[in-house]
Amino acid sequence: MKQNRIWGFASLAGFLLTIPLANYFVASIGTVCPPETPCLIPVAPGVMSPSGVVWAGLALILRDLVQRQIGVAWSTVGVLVGTGLSYLISPSLALASAIAFLISELLDLAVYTPLQRRGLILAVVASSAVGLMADSVAFLWVAFGSFDHLLGQVLGKAWMILISLPILYWLRNRDARELISSDRLPNGSATAHFQTS
Repeated sequence: MKQNRIWGFASLAGFLLTIPLANYFVASIGTVCPPETPCLIPVAPGVMSPSGVVWAGLALILRDLVQRQIGVAWSTVGVLVGTGLSYLISPSLALASAIAFLISELLDLAVYTPLQRRGLILAVVASSAVGLMADSVAFLWVAFGSFDHLLGQVLGKAWMILISLPILYWLRNRDARELISSDRLPNGSATAHFQTS
């Protein structure tokens, strides 16, 4: 459907924008920005995280929406372009950001694809959980040689997934309504769908 393609390319644009935003926040914006370490924000009482976590969590969700609305090929293109952008945008964090992004997004893609037929919310939550853990471990180790903020990274991304649940619920219901309306004949009677092999 045309509307799905519009939403899909909007999700792809948003997905790609999260990359420079995440790198910019880590380098420049936070409640504290100690020298030689990432800028930090609180994600729970007594727990701090590199501030780019907000955008990294959102990237995981948007990538899944790209695949759902315009397909796995565009999602893969987004991951590869995003990895390149990640490397180009933040020279100081280039290698860590690019490696973490590529690993997490490919894992996220691998988990989301088989689960999406079982339900949008399950697929996004499961794939994002895998992606956020891989991203957090890879980024912190390659960028800073330490796991000091691992809990904060995981919690911050988990918050973004929880915040997205109402939107995912709305999308799932919208898709169900569109499927029902496409299953009806012009006179309003429902048609039966049979899959052919």
